[in-house]
Amino acid sequence: METRIGSVDAAVEAKANGVVGSPPAGHCCPIAPAVQASAPEKTLGRHLARRLVQVGAHDVFSVPGDFNLTVLDHLIAEPGLRLIGCCNELNAGYAADGYARARGVGACVVTFTVGGLSVLNAIAGAYSENLPVICIVGGPNSNDFGTNRILHHTIGLPDFSQELRCFQTVTCYQAVVNNLEDAHDQIDTAISTALKESKPVYISISCNLVAIPHPTFSHEPVPFFLSPKLSNQRGLEAAVEATMEFLNKAVKPVMVGGPNIRVAKAGEAFVELADACGYPIAVMPSAKGLVPEYHPRFIGTYWGAVSTAFCSEIVESADAYVFVGPIFNDYSSVGYSLLLKKEKAIIVQPERVVVANGPTFGCILMKDFLRALAKRLNKNTTAYENYRRIFVPDGQPLECKPKEPLRVNVLFKHVQKMLSGGSAVIAETGDSWFNCQKLKLPEGCGYEFQMQYGSIGWSVGATLGYAQAVKGSKRVIAFIGDGSFQVTAQDVSTMLRCGQNSIIFLVNNGGYTIEVEVHDGPYNVIKNWDYAGLVDAIHNGEGKCWTTKVRHEEELKEAIETAMGSNQDCLCFIEVIVHKDDTSKEVLEWGSRVCSANSRPPNPQ
Repeated sequence: METRIGSVDAAVEAKANGVVGSPPAGHCCPIAPAVQASAPEKTLGRHLARRLVQVGAHDVFSVPGDFNLTVLDHLIAEPGLRLIGCCNELNAGYAADGYARARGVGACVVTFTVGGLSVLNAIAGAYSENLPVICIVGGPNSNDFGTNRILHHTIGLPDFSQELRCFQTVTCYQAVVNNLEDAHDQIDTAISTALKESKPVYISISCNLVAIPHPTFSHEPVPFFLSPKLSNQRGLEAAVEATMEFLNKAVKPVMVGGPNIRVAKAGEAFVELADACGYPIAVMPSAKGLVPEYHPRFIGTYWGAVSTAFCSEIVESADAYVFVGPIFNDYSSVGYSLLLKKEKAIIVQPERVVVANGPTFGCILMKDFLRALAKRLNKNTTAYENYRRIFVPDGQPLECKPKEPLRVNVLFKHVQKMLSGGSAVIAETGDSWFNCQKLKLPEGCGYEFQMQYGSIGWSVGATLGYAQAVKGSKRVIAFIGDGSFQVTAQDVSTMLRCGQNSIIFLVNNGGYTIEVEVHDGPYNVIKNWDYAGLVDAIHNGEGKCWTTKVRHEEELKEAIETAMGSNQDCLCFIEVIVHKDDTSKEVLEWGSRVCSANSRPPNPQ
């Protein structure tokens, strides 16, 4: 089916859960329009703004700089688009990342080089997670190109290509717009490529061109279409036949969902196959939230030695496993320690299927393959029945004595009770990965974390962007370590300006705990802050904010009750103070295995 970009049809038909083209999420921080146009302008700036609205990027995260000010003027003037000023470019990029996870596309605007190189880390993270983020840079005056002049905000050389060259490795398309004649085509191609490839793109626009009218910038941009990707029918039939023969001979096959389900938009097809085949289904850690945990045959997270109890035993003892959209890296493989055999595996990627380490079938869309396979497989519940035989329900953490220092496992026992279909969990890099993995997500509950790139501090900006995208439909509950929070804390300010009501649990254990378990040293100890006091200072009486510190279970229960009750309409910041060595058992195991993988001696040449 074709996806129309130059039409607002998609916006009208979109559901409220945040698809590309869905309507804006509600009021945000007021920024008075700098451009008051009596009628829509046929300018480059307004063309760009209208395109962003049409694809669903109704909130654009920005940091002003002299090269992008005219771009910001035109974005502000566009109906249906809100400009959200962030405290720094890195957070603006993280916010666009979080927004894209919820809405299918995100956008940020920065200034030339100093802004571009600052946002680069966030764009690289979005690239690693297959997120379509449109990074817009206000570029130099078009007259300066090729003049051998040295400009400010650069490294002092007359070559203006440094920023472009940096972005070439972390974006799937780059457009440098320094003339009006092909600006329309460059912008449209960049945006459509981001959506087709589900990767970030870079658009640099000369600052003096933004406000100039041109015949190509009509009031309603000429519609264009994204050519749909199609499966090779004969290849699809051959892949299904080979897979069906392999799996129907298996005694106890299983299914495991991976993170590339998102980019393939194959979540529904995965469930169709799971329903049809009867296999137990597990999820790789980086795909949590993409596979329904309320499915009757869901058995947990497959993460090698740190899997959900009884999950790895079922997966690794299977005589056939279907991995749908996996990414096997050193983190997801727990230092390359997974007990899997390629000859037992069916690997299904967004456009490719590998059967038992043998024949490979290309040009096959994941969702087409899963749906076709669902019609051909025999139902086989043997592996799930084995799981039910060995399964023992989770134990409960030891009860806290009155005034006993709070433990992390007790924290998450109470967090589990907070979750509903109207909530979404954001887990920061660190021990929050492992603790949040153990949460059981109810139907409709969102879940996001950045496992592939693992950039500490990501969650502050991502919480800002995700919460803005789901405003009015979900409440974000974020878990952030103290070390990560120190990297990006400033944009709690932007959450307050936007009137967001997220709940942030700041886990204060005095350092980089996950790094301690990989390799300890004095560099993992950080300066302790009064985190709740810092947020109070940021609040400064403007917006709705409530903060507290908890040291005991009684205080935690009271804080959660307040956040979910009388303060449900404001930003709630709960600083949880725990012992520096209070970690999940999973991070202890995972850390030692990753350390072993990192410290392997060089192979002899």
